[in-house]
Amino acid sequence: MFVEPSVGSEGACRSQQTPRTAARMDEQALLGLNPNADSDFRQRALAYFEQLKISPDAWQACAEALAQRTYRYSELTTIQQQLIRETLISWLQAQMLNPQPEKTFIRNKAAQVFALLFVTEYLTKWPKFFFDILSVVGLNSRGVDLYLRILMAIDSELVDRDVVHTSEEARRNTLIKDTMREQCIPNLVESWYQILQNYQYTNSEVTCQCLEVVGAYVSWIDLSLIANDRFINMLLGHMSIEVLREEACDCLFEIVNKGMDPVDKMKLVESLCQVLQSAGFFSIDQEEDVDFLARFSKLVNGMGQSLIASWTKLIKNGDIKNAQEALQAIETKVALMLQLLIHEDDDISSNIIGFCYDYLHILKQLTMLSDQQKANVEAIMLAVMKKLTYDEEYNFENEGEDEAMFVEYRKQLKLLLDRLAQVSPELLLASVRRVFSSTLQNWQTTRFMEVEVAIRLLYMLAEALPVSHGAHFSGDVSKASALQDMMRTLVTSGVSSYQHTSVTLEFFETVVRYEKFFTVEPQHIPCVLMAFLDHRGLRHASAKVRSRTAYLFSRFVKSLNKQMNPFIEDILNRIQDLLELSPPENGYQSLLSSDDQLFIYETAGVLIVNSEYPAERKQALMRNLLTPLMEKFKILLEKLMLAQDEERQASLADCLNHAVGFASRTSKAFSNKQTVKQCGCSEVYLDCLQTFLPALSCPLQKDVLRSGVRTFLHRMIICLEEEVLPFIPSASEHMLKDCEAKDLQELIPLINQITAKFKVQVSPFLQQMFMPLLHAIFEVLLRPAEDNDQSAALEKQMLRRSYFAFLQTVTGSGMSEVIANQGAENVERVLVTVIQGAVEYPDPIAQKTCFIILSKLVELWGGEDGPVGFADFVYKHIVPACFLAPLKQTFDLADAQTVLALSECAVTLKTIHLKRGPECVQYLQQEYLPSLQVAPEIIQEFCQALQQPDAKVFKNYLKVFFQRAKP
Repeated sequence: MFVEPSVGSEGACRSQQTPRTAARMDEQALLGLNPNADSDFRQRALAYFEQLKISPDAWQACAEALAQRTYRYSELTTIQQQLIRETLISWLQAQMLNPQPEKTFIRNKAAQVFALLFVTEYLTKWPKFFFDILSVVGLNSRGVDLYLRILMAIDSELVDRDVVHTSEEARRNTLIKDTMREQCIPNLVESWYQILQNYQYTNSEVTCQCLEVVGAYVSWIDLSLIANDRFINMLLGHMSIEVLREEACDCLFEIVNKGMDPVDKMKLVESLCQVLQSAGFFSIDQEEDVDFLARFSKLVNGMGQSLIASWTKLIKNGDIKNAQEALQAIETKVALMLQLLIHEDDDISSNIIGFCYDYLHILKQLTMLSDQQKANVEAIMLAVMKKLTYDEEYNFENEGEDEAMFVEYRKQLKLLLDRLAQVSPELLLASVRRVFSSTLQNWQTTRFMEVEVAIRLLYMLAEALPVSHGAHFSGDVSKASALQDMMRTLVTSGVSSYQHTSVTLEFFETVVRYEKFFTVEPQHIPCVLMAFLDHRGLRHASAKVRSRTAYLFSRFVKSLNKQMNPFIEDILNRIQDLLELSPPENGYQSLLSSDDQLFIYETAGVLIVNSEYPAERKQALMRNLLTPLMEKFKILLEKLMLAQDEERQASLADCLNHAVGFASRTSKAFSNKQTVKQCGCSEVYLDCLQTFLPALSCPLQKDVLRSGVRTFLHRMIICLEEEVLPFIPSASEHMLKDCEAKDLQELIPLINQITAKFKVQVSPFLQQMFMPLLHAIFEVLLRPAEDNDQSAALEKQMLRRSYFAFLQTVTGSGMSEVIANQGAENVERVLVTVIQGAVEYPDPIAQKTCFIILSKLVELWGGEDGPVGFADFVYKHIVPACFLAPLKQTFDLADAQTVLALSECAVTLKTIHLKRGPECVQYLQQEYLPSLQVAPEIIQEFCQALQQPDAKVFKNYLKVFFQRAKP
């Protein structure tokens, strides 16, 4: 910031003859900054800085130097550091003489530089930092502005919780604050008082800055310096000055929020409230400035919560007398709280919710409520119900920031409603019932927002009055009866026909939330199904309603599948047009998006599978559902093979992918092969497989097509089990052609699923495709990439993890012979990659997997009857890996994933000891550990821990061992 010091009058009367500097720093001159430079170089550097001070383009050179960060402050000599301090003070002096103030961003950056220098030097070389600055600025308005900016920048460096500090910086900051409290805080507070007194009527900007400083510092200085008559009276005076009162409110809020003795806090809050009330601030309805009221609401919230915190502490300490006083103080603020809660401005209302919530928490703890407290609960309840209501301006078709804020505000109100239910569930239920019944009675002539909130309240009761498994219609008779009565009104009133999307959506959400109602009164199912299926739901004019209804319809049918039997064929007929696959060329705009259609296909599958029809009928219905998809798929695949235009290829591939996705989704109704067989549906899914698999050999749009078919295969492994196996070799072969990292990452989980599920059954297939898969993986991993290509590096890391996960699945499924049968050279190559994964790549997730593989291989092959040469491999590679990996600097023992990797490393060593016995201990004692320069007593200790029968003991020891070993 010493870019333009212009000390004294020199800066004010610069002539045109001022020498100019090169746009870059003079490298030769700067050699004088080296602590070891001789006196000639130092003199040259000092002269250069003097020239910089008066040069009009010095800022360019300084900016260049700052960008390069060539020199560290700590490396400068004492003289150079002194020069920087003097330069900063000179710059500060100059600001008070310049005809125009610096731009705001320059002042802020200057304040930041002062603050950084302060935290570096205050404890050692510049203990009079504040006195030096105050002696320069006095009460000059420009100087005061900079002084206050510097104070805010210092507070940010020392206290701001958003700034992440090292433990060393945190210790330094604590020491600085302690030193400031001892040496200069009273003087700073006095300077703030003088600034406020001097500028409160003449310079609102400086006064507001000063109030912000007081609010920031009050959290960590002695409160009595601020919470005294002269300061509080001045702040209360500012509450009556329009340009100051918002900042004064925030300052008072910070004072009230300061931690202190509960009785003292209570007295402070009460005295503040008395003054504010007598000054007329509690008359909310006469105040038109909503910005001020939002700040005032925050202040009242702080005062209320402070009183509640005091009450809680006093109760805990057994001080009943003072606790009673605190409760009385709280009660006297409730009327004001309610005025703010019910205010039409949501920001004002939102700011008081914390106090309201905590007040209800107190009432919940009381054994009995007074009549006034009951009245307060009811008033809060009515306020919440009113404030939940949408306003006329809410834009349902194009929800923006304001709408998002209202949605968040509604979530806060919901928490209040839940708390009200804990205080008085009967009152809440009765209030909601009253509002709901009176609104639904005349819904045709009632405004949409009132109808919506009435249904919304019924919906919210489900969480406010919780029960297990949604059993709202059993147990407590009065509650069940009230809810049943409201639900009956909802579904029979005809309100589902209300012409507003918010009411329609709330109707369907509530019907699904209380699906258990329809097991009690199933006679209402047909009319609700019709609402879902006609213009009120899936055929609504609004795409948003259609989309949400598709999901809710799926949930409704699944939850009531036992009651659906009489309606199945009717539903399937009515949704027929919604199941249409829309090819790109027909220009037909489907009512539902492909994502929404997934829910309709799933619903159709659930209806068929859970029906009481015989297997032949289920099979016929499932074939009717899937045959159109298969026919369209064949036609579209032919068209894709002939398509020339890339955009058309992409849209055809998307459509093909949707067809596969829809077929996949119908299978979610089946839990396993047994249910598929019972429904006689195996054949139709095998037909689907034969229809979809040719897409894998299509050279166009491979990513999209492969992804869809892979997902279908995952589902079929669950649904068809071994019947899918004949299709796997050919499918895998196609998917291994022209592979990218992403393709392999997605293929490997499929191979893992098959391996884990079928084990020995798929051994021939695994033997055959093992090396082709590995070659494809290695080929991608060995491809060169740019050093700074983060995306390529991440893809390789994920592929490496997938590769190791594949080896883990093979070894963990008892299929190690698949690896053993690949030939000695290939086996060694695989084992070396696992060792590399354990040691060389700083990826604890992959390292953990590698150690799991190694310990499994040692368990299987590490005995006397293991493969030839494996025992040598254990000692030459696996044992060293168990030490080299944790010794790497990148192996962070404070990281949870790394600790898991170390745990598997311990298991590997334990397994080696288990399989090789004393030979392993002897090797560690006499050869390996001495080669690492480990002290003999530590070697002895290590081997004793290894031989402990309890594996946990060794795991804990190993962590300590490496913590000691690392610098």
